[in-house]
Formats: sequence, structure tokens, C-alpha cells
Amino acid sequence: PWTSPIPRCIRARTCWTGNANRSTLSPMSFDDLLAPLSHVPLFAGLQMAQLTEIARRGEKLRYLPGDVLMRAGQTGDAAYVVLSGGVDSVGSSEAGAAEHVPPGSLLAEMAMFVEHIHTTTYVARERAYCLKLTRAQMHAQMMEDPALIEHFQHRITERVRRLAEQLRRMES
Repeated sequence: PWTSPIPRCIRARTCWTGNANRSTLSPMSFDDLLAPLSHVPLFAGLQMAQLTEIARRGEKLRYLPGDVLMRAGQTGDAAYVVLSGGVDSVGSSEAGAAEHVPPGSLLAEMAMFVEHIHTTTYVARERAYCLKLTRAQMHAQMMEDPALIEHFQHRITERVRRLAEQLRRMES
């Protein structure tokens, strides 16, 4: 088992664009970053300039099979957008079986906004590319563009309303 405190993906190949292993990596175009972001429900409705800035500030990471993106019980300071490849959530189902997380998924989204304890472990099933969006980066961008605060507040409030409605229907 891997026990190093520094994830293998960070030690060996942090950002697949512009590092020492550049020739062996598959760089993604900026469009390859924007397309998955534009399909994340939390980001739906943002202007292209806002999405571009989110993508620009994010850290591009490549994971190999078996690499852990985040571990349940650990404090998180970032969300991850799965850009491509295979990621599994481990131990999140009642049976404890691994569940596939498709590209375009946003993992640990609340960690972008507030201190967050991860409830699920995510592991790369195959080579995976992710965009890491840290709380510090998002807070800085929201300070520069207050419309983002309103956007996220609206999106999260809508989800809470839908959840409350589902709970009401279950009770009746």
C-alpha cells in the first residue's frame, strides 16, 4: 500500500502542462477544460469569461490507477472536476462497493467554499485528469467578481429547496 504523505500524482506529474515530464504527458486544450466545467450543474449559467477564469486558476492534475484523489475523514480545501478517465468512489454506498464517477462530475464541491471533511474516498480506476479548485482560489475570484457569490448562492439554495420538497413528498 502507498503510505507517502505526498500523493504519487503530485510527486511524479502534478500539472500535465508545463512540467519536467511534458513530453510524456497528454496536454489538454483549454476547450477540454471548459467543456466539463460548463456541464457541472453548479457552474451552469456562468458566463464564458467566468468559466475561463475558474479553469485558469485551477490546478490540473493527472492520476494513475490506484492514486487517491481524496480520503474520507480528511479535511478538504478543494473541489475536483473529473475531466476525463475513470474515478471510483469507494465506500460511499451502503454495500461499500466502488461506484464509478463519470467525467464531468464535481467532487467535494462544498470544500471550495467552506472547511469540509470528506465523507467519501475517491480513487483513480484508470488514468484520470482532474481540475482542482481550491477554496483560496474561489474566494479570490468571488472577491473580484461578486456576481459569482450570487450565482453560487442561488444554485445551492435551489438544490436545498428541491431536497426539502422531496422530503415533504416522502413524509406525505
